[in-house]
Amino acid sequence: MSYPLPKLHNAMWPGLVGKGDGADQEPPLSLDRMLDLTTAAEVDGQRFDGVDLFLFLPHLDADASDDDLNQLADDIAGRGLGIGSLVAPVWPGTVGDSAMGDADAREKFLDAIRSACRIAGVLDATGVRNCGVIRIDSAEFGVAKWRENPKANTTRIADTFREAARIAAGAGQRLAAEGEICWAGMHSWRDMLDLLEEVDMPNTLGFQADLAHTYLYLLGYNSPEHALISPGHTTDEFYAAYGEMVSKLRPWTTDLHIAQNDGEVMGAGSHDKTGKHCPPDDPNGKLDIVRCASYWLEGARERGIEHICWDGCMFPNRVLEDGQTWNAVLSTMIEVRDSDGWN
Repeated sequence: MSYPLPKLHNAMWPGLVGKGDGADQEPPLSLDRMLDLTTAAEVDGQRFDGVDLFLFLPHLDADASDDDLNQLADDIAGRGLGIGSLVAPVWPGTVGDSAMGDADAREKFLDAIRSACRIAGVLDATGVRNCGVIRIDSAEFGVAKWRENPKANTTRIADTFREAARIAAGAGQRLAAEGEICWAGMHSWRDMLDLLEEVDMPNTLGFQADLAHTYLYLLGYNSPEHALISPGHTTDEFYAAYGEMVSKLRPWTTDLHIAQNDGEVMGAGSHDKTGKHCPPDDPNGKLDIVRCASYWLEGARERGIEHICWDGCMFPNRVLEDGQTWNAVLSTMIEVRDSDGWN
């Protein structure tokens, strides 16, 4: 059975994350090219409903004028797409800096939130954006520095996130922290939950679950003491552990990335090792995507989720440029919606 919700979105940042001009990097794919690939995908007459955007160059200038943002909204709407969640430029080298850093670094982090909220407000006013969150993380690569004083460093991140949430609430926006093993203080399911509970602003700061990243949560890749399964797990062991983890994080989950993972990690350029995203039909994929998504989508409507997004972060360009990639992705997204959608 087909449902109108959740809407099906494609992420634009696979054209950017891990890309660059370094010796081990491929060049970025422009926003226009990512939009072209998205709109070309079609499965049985169905297409993507929208896109989620990365709010930094070379896709979008964080200081773009209102006129420029209105023109972008017109272009995306003209392609028959809406806009959903936005990725705030919180990292060093963009607008922001570490949420665990000194006063100057943390103020830069908050500047990134202010910038993202401004852009979100302009896009909201056009009507082309009517769902989604603003995605953040701690912007502290790796966990070594965090481990020097875990409790104090988690408190510092929580203090920064709490102020960021106040800024977002004042702008009528919601934030969601994406759990990945590369972000300090967010690198395991237990540490992520501790951080969310310490911030304690569930109406404004939630969790963005990604199927690929949360699989590595189960394995305890950067936090072995929090592992719930071992690499040689059985199917029954997997779903018992998955249910345990999701039951803790699902009440906080306000955004969901559909993805595949092969149990490995990867990174490119300055992007530290994190969950390896694979095509949905990758023969080495460990996840039953539809079944795993159903765990996170339980009660999604009540948590204000109106769309889901495919994340193929750090796909090679040859995979990104292959139209069949996006048809396979769209087909999987439709299966998820058919299984767990709503009216």
